[in-house]
Amino acid sequence: MADYEPVIGLEIHVQLGTRTKMFCGCDLSFGDPPNTHTCPVCLGLPGSLPVINAQAVHFGVMIGLAFGCEIAPRSLFHRKNYFYPDNPKGYQISQYDVPLCRGGHLEEVRIHRVHLEEDAAKLNHLGHSGRIHGSERSWVDFNRCGTPLVEIVSEPDIRSPEHAREWLTLLRTTLRQLGVSDVDMSQGSLRCDANVSVRPAGTSELGTKTELKNMNSFAFLERGVRAEIERQVKLLDAGEAVVQETLHFDPIGGGLTPLRSKEEAHDYRYFPEPDLPPLVVTEAMLEAARAELPAELPADRAQRFERELGLGPDRARELAFRAELGDYFEQALAANGGDAGALANSWIPQLVERIGSDIDPADSKVAPASLATLAAMVSAKEISRDAAREVLSRMVQDGGDPRAIVERENLGAISEGLAEIVERAIAANPDAEAQVRGGNRKAIGPLVGYVMRETKGRADGGEVSRLILERLESA
Repeated sequence: MADYEPVIGLEIHVQLGTRTKMFCGCDLSFGDPPNTHTCPVCLGLPGSLPVINAQAVHFGVMIGLAFGCEIAPRSLFHRKNYFYPDNPKGYQISQYDVPLCRGGHLEEVRIHRVHLEEDAAKLNHLGHSGRIHGSERSWVDFNRCGTPLVEIVSEPDIRSPEHAREWLTLLRTTLRQLGVSDVDMSQGSLRCDANVSVRPAGTSELGTKTELKNMNSFAFLERGVRAEIERQVKLLDAGEAVVQETLHFDPIGGGLTPLRSKEEAHDYRYFPEPDLPPLVVTEAMLEAARAELPAELPADRAQRFERELGLGPDRARELAFRAELGDYFEQALAANGGDAGALANSWIPQLVERIGSDIDPADSKVAPASLATLAAMVSAKEISRDAAREVLSRMVQDGGDPRAIVERENLGAISEGLAEIVERAIAANPDAEAQVRGGNRKAIGPLVGYVMRETKGRADGGEVSRLILERLESA
């Protein structure tokens, strides 16, 4: 693997949070009875005429401005022709050579284009109970047909599966903060395809790319891209060629299955949509979109965490790219004004470990101010770290004020009598004593452990180590 460099680009389809569909007045819905939100336009019946959804255009412009894209003063809709059961017209209205937005970037990844289009219907495949005469049975639900989509296409600037996951997380958080979509991957509001190729490390020529379709979670994206990179490397090492094709990644078995050969633009026979005029973005539309942009987007927040609070880049991104974590962190910091590094690097990760990474900490029983108080008590040596971890576990389970828990459970730090306990630790561990006296400070562990057991974790570990070293090095 070290002999090759992955080259990854993402194509993200985002369902926009408008009230109605892209080219008709049907209400958008999720979970309603099938085929209850349809009309002649979204069903593609003869004689029906589409009308552009102004709110979808507004959201598209907002996305383009947030990414620093060039907004086209005049863009075009095209017909993208293909035949499939979930595409009643036999074509999809999309944008081709003149999209709404070009250029721009999100952090270090450049944006190739952002364009508007409509979604297809939804196919529901029945299992064994739906078999008729030995064949599978599928139903088409046209409620989703015509849902406004924005497609965001990145340049191939991503270099690892982990980077792909992190960047998609940032994109999702940014779109959610813009308010243009609920970006709920479980409901299909955000779907991601990945274009993957590999090339010899140190070269600039692109290899043959394949496309992984419909990655519907961050974990599946990372695993699917990693599996495809490994597959391509094995082919190249065996002297075989990578074939340009579209693949499906099975998140359960981890396998990759070819779906079809990769289509090119000419396969879709694009031509301008004759029933829609050019989309003209006026200065008033730009001003309206700018007025709704948040003052600080997630990438800016990460930079502020680094610049003003001194957090490392990885921790700053983790907090900023998961908005709920960033909000909780800032509320805790505001409640106490304590050590931002301790909160970010120690206590919030410990809280997340206890409640689960999928849970919003604001929904836990641990209030931000309570976590900040606990962190401050540790910094002030009112309680040891070991005892604080026990207190945090109790707060996660039952809530409550950390000071009250410490007092009730008698978990406050102790300092009196430590010297005597240190003497007993040294007497009980002669081998460790000899090693420390000989200059091996790493051997201090058994001595510290003895003291911590005797004090039931209430002694400060740093203070215990200091007392032990002071006693042994001065003798």
